[in-house]
Parts: sequence; C-alpha cells; structure tokens
Amino acid sequence: MQKVFLDTNIVIDFLGERKGFYDYNAKILTLADKKKIKVYTSPTSISNCYYILSRHENSKIVLEKLRKFKLLCGISVMNDEVIEKAVNSDFKDFEDSMQYFSALETNCDIIITRNQKNFKNALIPVMNPESYLNTFKK
Repeated sequence: MQKVFLDTNIVIDFLGERKGFYDYNAKILTLADKKKIKVYTSPTSISNCYYILSRHENSKIVLEKLRKFKLLCGISVMNDEVIEKAVNSDFKDFEDSMQYFSALETNCDIIITRNQKNFKNALIPVMNPESYLNTFKK
C-alpha cells in the first residue's frame, strides 16, 4: 500500500474546508478511508493546524476535527535524527525540511503539498493534490 505524506497546508485545507482546495484533499482522504492508501502527517502539522484553525473556529470544534482526522491519518516519525537532518539541510524553509525528513524516516512514497517548489531536491516524488489524484487513477 502506498504511503502518502500530507504537508501541513494540505491538512489545513482539508480540516478548514478551504474553498478551492478542500475537494481534492477530501478525495485523497477518501482513498485512505477505503484503505487504498495510507496517509501520514507529522506531529508538527497537527499542532500547527490546531493553532491556525483555532484562530478561526472554536477550539473544541478544532479538537474534534483533529480526533476524526487522526482516525484516517498516521503520525510520522519526528525524532532526533529527523531534527538533526532538518537543521543541517539546505532547505530554505525549516518547517518544510522537518516535514521532508519526517516523511523519509516514515518511509513515505510521496509528499502531497501545495508548495512543491520548496521540495525541489526531494528524493521522493512531491505532488499537489490534483496531480496526485490524476496519477492515482492510472
């Protein structure tokens, strides 16, 4: 089963039901629900999502969304080795470097993000949700 890493922006788009982004992400999570793929995100993404979404919604509602999301999504490895690689990498965005190395440590096959340019030297494919869904159908 393919292991798919969801970047923070994807999780926020999904949980926040962001117009123009939600539908593609919902389809990816439906694939996970149907056990066609296994999705992961990092602990950092979970905390960032809570912080961002709770600025716009009641915190109890955000926590309930995170509880339900966690039923579909595994949490990737975030350990000393991941942090060590991230702080010593040439990524311009530190959070993206943590996401990337966490995805690698978890043996994910692909990263789904809206910020593909931030992962230009990735050793695994990096795609946006729409492109991923187009290739998944094939």
